[in-house]
Amino acid sequence: MFQQYREKLLHQLSLEFNCAPADLTAKENIITTPTLKEGRRRYSPGKPFLMMVTLGGNAVITADECLHEFLHGFAKDVEGHRLFTWGKLAALNRELEKYGYEMAPTHHMFLPCRDVRPEAQFPVKWLYDEEIGPFYGNPKFPNAIAYPQPCPARPDRIAVAALDGETIMGMAGCSEDAPHWQQIGIDILPEYRSKGIGAYLVTLLKNRIIEMGDVPFYGTDAANIRSQNVAISSGFRPAWVETEARQIEKGE
Repeated sequence: MFQQYREKLLHQLSLEFNCAPADLTAKENIITTPTLKEGRRRYSPGKPFLMMVTLGGNAVITADECLHEFLHGFAKDVEGHRLFTWGKLAALNRELEKYGYEMAPTHHMFLPCRDVRPEAQFPVKWLYDEEIGPFYGNPKFPNAIAYPQPCPARPDRIAVAALDGETIMGMAGCSEDAPHWQQIGIDILPEYRSKGIGAYLVTLLKNRIIEMGDVPFYGTDAANIRSQNVAISSGFRPAWVETEARQIEKGE
């Protein structure tokens, strides 16, 4: 299962990093110039100033040409995954600051690796497309429903909630970040945590996305162990790590 999704990942990342799929598993680090290709994940409207990804071996960096001279020295003779260590990211951040940018958080990303079929544990309610509307802006579900209003570039497709009577204990939702690529987010109310609800909902949603013929994926911050454990329990495994530059907001 994992290899099947990994092949799809290589194609997807090649769109986003303006490289060949084989470049993502090459021996050397690869540096490219950003483009806006159809089918990419759309997290910002314009070309990225810098994005960096590794599948655990080499790294691919797509960046504005003004950074290329620095990046060739930055990435030369360094294992790709080591470019994500604190010292290397700090050096990269110092260079970015010259152009009014800084490093955004690093995300650890997961793909399905095994089939998990949980027995019914909690009553659930499924929501699709427009039915998700009442939950926009709800502070209880910032990961399951990430945006305060509908986002046409990354539409929310499905949500599933676990119920305690009329009370929602937790909710998992997915947004279509690229065509047929559904990113899963999960929120559990504090009083209902440590009961297995998170893994149960993520597993149900992952299975539903697969049944639709789409690709479910899951992302966490590097230190969010609780979220990573939910992913692993739900049949995901680590697949890639990515980070990007963002503009420094005025006043910072």
